[in-house]
Amino acid sequence: MNALLTPTLFTPSWHAELELGYARDGATTRPVLRRHKGPLRVQKHLYGEGPEVCQHIIVHPPGGIAGGDRLDISANVGAGAWAQLTSPGAAKWYRASGPAYQSLKLRVAAGATLEWLPQESIVYAGAQAELQTDIELLGDARLLYWDIVALGRPASGERFDAGHFQARLNIRRDGQLLWHERQRVAGNDGLLDSPIGLDGQPVLATLLISGEVAGDVLERCRELKIDGVRGDLSQLPGLLVARCLAGEALHARAWLIGLWHLLRPALLGRAAVPPRIWST
Repeated sequence: MNALLTPTLFTPSWHAELELGYARDGATTRPVLRRHKGPLRVQKHLYGEGPEVCQHIIVHPPGGIAGGDRLDISANVGAGAWAQLTSPGAAKWYRASGPAYQSLKLRVAAGATLEWLPQESIVYAGAQAELQTDIELLGDARLLYWDIVALGRPASGERFDAGHFQARLNIRRDGQLLWHERQRVAGNDGLLDSPIGLDGQPVLATLLISGEVAGDVLERCRELKIDGVRGDLSQLPGLLVARCLAGEALHARAWLIGLWHLLRPALLGRAAVPPRIWST
């Protein structure tokens, strides 16, 4: 007679790992490491703006992240190399009875540049999303990092009334802490509607770029207007921080892309060339 098995034994979960490495070879940035385990991949590397910038599109084939899932992503950009990482669409964190995790570890060597430009993360009501990001910059390494988080699905009438979203971000340069941030928003948290929190807006977005921008460029960034977006920028020593609240993820993304067009040439020395995947 077969013993009865508890339902928890049938609960599927995925543990996926992706490890990437990049190196400068003459005038070209080449991928030198691509190791994966489980359902996490990168598509063929692209050179949409010439050989100096190597672009990879990170793909999570299951299309969503559920309770018990864990994604571990790491990337090492070698001296003088330039890597740009993005995604083909939104990451979806599903309602679940337990937490799901993402760990992101990025290391950028002296003289190297990393652009981390994923599309939005949609955190369904009832999801338990826990994210940890650690970025290490060495010497004069350069970083442009953004994230877009949509809590609930307002277009479907879904309020973020259960579950939680938790994120931690640390950026260090030569071991010294440059930026530390912790976020935690629970379902029906007062922060969702408070004027000192999300003020009723379901989407929050952040852009961080290393360096200090000229005053005229900063003013142009502040003059950037996208309907449905309320945002501003702060220049800190060695780091520019931009944040916004929005009613829709597409509006927040348009604001970040607009800033990217202004800040990339000013601080990274190259005009912004949007990846083709963003238009598909």
